[in-house]
Amino acid sequence: MEHVHHAHQQHHARQPSLNRTAWSATLHCLTGCAIGEVLGMVIGTALGWGNGATIALAVALAFLFGFALTLLPLLRATGFNTALKLALASDTASITVMEIVDNAIMLVIPGAMDAGLGTLLFWGSLAFALGVAAIAAFPINRWLIARGKGHAVVHAYHHHH
Repeated sequence: MEHVHHAHQQHHARQPSLNRTAWSATLHCLTGCAIGEVLGMVIGTALGWGNGATIALAVALAFLFGFALTLLPLLRATGFNTALKLALASDTASITVMEIVDNAIMLVIPGAMDAGLGTLLFWGSLAFALGVAAIAAFPINRWLIARGKGHAVVHAYHHHH
């Protein structure tokens, strides 16, 4: 049986670990985006708001939760100002792309925005939109991390308290 020494692995720019870090950053960001997006869509739809207002709320909440999920672990490792700067630097591009892609897809799928919260069309469209958004954001996160920016900076704080 092979012994894998995870503790001794270097965190250098090896391709698999770069991809893994980028996916982790993308999924992390997607989690926050998805929470905000779903809440925004649910609240907007439940209140009978128009598409514009619903999407505006969904985007605002997606940014809020996206940043919050990056911010919270950082607050344990650093002060609020540093944590906020890191979160904004690492997630802004990623969340922005996710939201543009996600909401564009919701708008182009016929009836997705008008489908009720109890319909498969609404949730299926949203799940599909978020999936495509994650694929769109992945290369951006990977590019940022490869250059020592974005989540590379965030991960440095997680590893060295």
